[in-house]
Amino acid sequence: MKVIRAKTAGFCFGVKRAVDTVYEQVKTCGGPIYTYGPIIHNEEVVKDLEAKGVRVLRTEEELDAVEEGTVIIRSHGVEKRICDKLEGKGIRVVDATCPFVKKIHNIVRRESALGSYILIIGNPDHPEVRGIRGWAGENSAVISSAEDIDKVDFGKNRKICVVSQTTFNYNKFKDLVEIIKKKSYDISVLNTICSATRERQTEAQSIAETVDAMIVIGDKHSSNTQKLFEICRKACNNTYYIQTLGDLELNQLGSVETVGITAGASTPNNIIEEVQNNVRIIF
Repeated sequence: MKVIRAKTAGFCFGVKRAVDTVYEQVKTCGGPIYTYGPIIHNEEVVKDLEAKGVRVLRTEEELDAVEEGTVIIRSHGVEKRICDKLEGKGIRVVDATCPFVKKIHNIVRRESALGSYILIIGNPDHPEVRGIRGWAGENSAVISSAEDIDKVDFGKNRKICVVSQTTFNYNKFKDLVEIIKKKSYDISVLNTICSATRERQTEAQSIAETVDAMIVIGDKHSSNTQKLFEICRKACNNTYYIQTLGDLELNQLGSVETVGITAGASTPNNIIEEVQNNVRIIF
């Protein structure tokens, strides 16, 4: 039995930075600590932080009710409107937005000010995308499929600036960009998919193509893990999406000879190791 673990599996730079930021605040900060939304998309990490006294503010109404303490902005970032609200409240704010996401905020704010229409490729319901659009102004749209492109007004003299959710499927991004480029002559495309995401997706596909079964570990709400699962499933029919070891029915793997393991950017290393070690023991 051979188990192949992806080298890129687990916390990316932005996630590690955000999680470390919260734990550091727990150690050094007096008073209540809040995160506006889950700091990352991983229930196990969020539960551990809650056990240490960190409260998750899941709605804007809950944020409005905060009068003291520290509010930490989640790794996915937030809309400019929320940043302005936090500044107006006069409470302590710690920004744990991933630097790569923050870069996109700056891009869309600048390009929008210059008169460009901002086209964001990504999941419109994802907090990162909502945050990006919140810095892009009214002249913006979010697309996730070819059908969405047909709903966009590509005016003859309209400048279009295209950016992407950092965790979007790179191959799908390229396909959508090709369609967009046929719609107008004045289009600027900025590939803002995180390099770690591209590397993770490429390695996952490569492993999935060579193994009998593939295990993808990550939170059910994790966009980048969902993309990994989609990519691996296309390359390997026996692909399983789990959140923890408890979700894996080892008898499903049958008599396979090789198993690949990858994990989303919000998956802690201890969970990956637990799955890897147990798969080895069983076989």
